[in-house]
Amino acid sequence: MRETGGWNPYIAGILSGFVSIGSVWFVGKYFGASTTFVRTTGMLEKLVAPERIASMPYFIKEVPIIDWQWMFVIGILIGSFIAAVSSGSFRLQAVPSMWKERFGAAIFPRATVAFIGGMIAMFGARLADGCPSGHGLSGVTQLAVSGFVALVCFFVGGLISANLLYKGGGKS
Repeated sequence: MRETGGWNPYIAGILSGFVSIGSVWFVGKYFGASTTFVRTTGMLEKLVAPERIASMPYFIKEVPIIDWQWMFVIGILIGSFIAAVSSGSFRLQAVPSMWKERFGAAIFPRATVAFIGGMIAMFGARLADGCPSGHGLSGVTQLAVSGFVALVCFFVGGLISANLLYKGGGKS
């Protein structure tokens, strides 16, 4: 079952480009999000073990504070909610339709796979010293060869993963 609704991808891409330009123009920084999750973890840990955070070399360079990038991630959450509501595609759903058709409606397996996938993605983002938005989108806006290579790899990885998970459709 194909999901319908949503924004025109060309309009969304153009608007994302304007946001990228605004980010560089007003803040002097390129897109990126993965560091925000690490800093947030540092802020939370600082509440219970501040001496531990103070002794970690990483947090000397990446101070766990609310900054422009943290606000950018909050903006992604708010913006995606506004986009979904304004396009008429918003709905609360514990298990996506494609997953339900292929693997069933059980919430726990879907949550487990999503959690593991998120852990792998975050590990990869930290290993690469940046996330897809940092390497792909910001790299491409700078016409960096590494940005184009990263973006191609993200798309190829996504296509392979989607084919492995959903090829053939229907419940197996």
